[in-house]
Formats: sequence, C-alpha cells, structure tokens
Amino acid sequence: MYKHILLAVDLTEDSKKIALKAIELTKLSQAKLSVVHVQESIRYAYASEAPIDYSQVQTQIDNYAQKSLDEFVRSLSVDVENSILENGKTSNKIRQIADELECDLIIVGSHGRHGLSLLFGSHSSGVIHGATCDVMAIRV
Repeated sequence: MYKHILLAVDLTEDSKKIALKAIELTKLSQAKLSVVHVQESIRYAYASEAPIDYSQVQTQIDNYAQKSLDEFVRSLSVDVENSILENGKTSNKIRQIADELECDLIIVGSHGRHGLSLLFGSHSSGVIHGATCDVMAIRV
C-alpha cells in the first residue's frame, strides 16, 4: 500500500469531494497525507501585456490562497503532513513536490475531459503523463 499521498487541490467545491476519497485511502493504507495547491503566477499570465509591476497583486493573491488553503486543510479534520502553496505551471509543480516529498501516490481531480480538451487543457493529464509515482484521477 501507499506510504505518502499527495493530494493536489484547486480549492474549488470539487476539492472537498476529492479530499474525502484521499482521506479514506490514507486511513486504509495508514499513509501520510500532504496537500498542495498550485496557482499560475499572474506574472506569467500577463507578462507580455504591459510593463506593470504585478508584485503587490501577486502578494495579495498569494495571501488569499494561503488563507484558503489553511482553511481547507483545517476542514479535513485529519493530520496533514505538509500543506504547500506554490506558484508555477501546475502539473510540473505537483510532480516536483511529489518527488521532493517522496510521495508514492498523487491524487488529482479530473473533469472527465477527452479529446483535444484533455490534450491541451488538463492539469491532471499533465500530472499523469509525467509523474514518477502512481497517480489517481478522481472524476468530479
């Protein structure tokens, strides 16, 4: 069974559904649970649009995201080994964190997309296709 599970959440309503399944699995396997939320940096999204310093806006976004992540983790009512907020390319960061924490399972949500939307727009697909450990995609 698994020893360390990384739960990747986007902090939407669907995250709670995914978390409940992750918690069940951690209890069954007596694994550690870590939670990660990755957000795309505003600097990357709008870097070419205008020569504006987005650092204050990014700081506000990061503070809000950290508060939301902390509230989410508290709402799980289980021990969480690590609670991590990162900025960057979502699938890359999730895989990187899983490797750093030596996780043997990553749990992500999936909206069941297929075809072109799966190839070009799915964070879960990016995690699945580059991970060095098992990945469980839970349909939401």
